[in-house]
Amino acid sequence: MMKFLRFALAPVLALSLAVPAFADALPLGTLSSYLNSLTSAQSKFTQVNSDGSITTGTVYIRRPNRVRFEYDNDNTLVLASAGQVAIFDPKSNMGRPEQYPLSKTPLNLILASNVNLGRSGMVTQHSSDGAKTTVTAQDPAHPEYGTIQMVFTGGPTELRQWVVTDSSGEKTTVILNGLQNGKALSPSVFSIQNEISRRGG
Repeated sequence: MMKFLRFALAPVLALSLAVPAFADALPLGTLSSYLNSLTSAQSKFTQVNSDGSITTGTVYIRRPNRVRFEYDNDNTLVLASAGQVAIFDPKSNMGRPEQYPLSKTPLNLILASNVNLGRSGMVTQHSSDGAKTTVTAQDPAHPEYGTIQMVFTGGPTELRQWVVTDSSGEKTTVILNGLQNGKALSPSVFSIQNEISRRGG
């Protein structure tokens, strides 16, 4: 199983989100418009690993189809670009990344050029607990690829975390710490080949 997908959600972190209250679930159209507005964004994040350890880092997003996860105090890097996800793990692959198609991970659903959560068969859960809206989505054509569960707050709308569940049921949770849109991010930041060359691969 790919290292990127070997993480579990810690309930204590899920419960610790400081959120404003609202009564009803945010409409899918509102959430789609918000995700489509995230053209170039970044945020600090916290990730809880399957062994109970916690990692932190910075995520950079440049839609469509590009994301970069940099981990603090660790040379591990996850890049998505040109239709591929590349995992650079200095402990195991010595500059050459493990790669697989972005289209086969549910993260592709929020990195797509046009996010439409109202598409038939895409959303399997849409609910509110009075403070947060939770949406679980899948690729209607390939539900076997897994799901992405997104948590949003309102006033204004903000993505606070996501949980990717892969085809084997393993989970990856990313908890965001203030997603900032409109950041100037060069396409070269997301270049897999540039990173391979930089690492001497």
